[in-house]
Amino acid sequence: MREYKVVVLGSGGVGKSALTVQFVTGTFIEKYDPTIEDFYRKEIEQFASMRDLYIRNGQGFILVYSLVNQQSFQDIKPMRDQIIRVKRYQQVPVVLVGNKVDLEGEREVSPSEGQALAEDWGCPFMETSAKSKTMVDELFTEIVRQMDFCPLPDRSDTCCSACSLQ
Repeated sequence: MREYKVVVLGSGGVGKSALTVQFVTGTFIEKYDPTIEDFYRKEIEQFASMRDLYIRNGQGFILVYSLVNQQSFQDIKPMRDQIIRVKRYQQVPVVLVGNKVDLEGEREVSPSEGQALAEDWGCPFMETSAKSKTMVDELFTEIVRQMDFCPLPDRSDTCCSACSLQ
């Protein structure tokens, strides 16, 4: 059985853990404690090389923003830049995700904004809800498909060429 190393990145409170737990266990984490998230984020920022290590060891990346938070959408762009910097090539298996589609009435990021960014990056885009389990299984199925379609070069490979995800 093949093991896939997927890294889920995004700002605090966008639903990274909720999406992952929903996929793995089929349950939604209702309670969110931002104090713990803030502490965790502060620790990670103190050890910035930790994120580089996660990226270096990752095979596929899920970049999550909250569609009810425009700033989280802006925050996702430097995260992709960091992936490219650490991986040293342009095309890596990535899925861009707008989470919290169940909060449609509070939307700040339009589907067309997410789609345009995904097209610019040459990656799939989807909107999900960890709470209602909307597109959660499809999200993880898609990142696995991307990893199978465009495997990352071996670490020993010094070539920076990459296959296209399109």
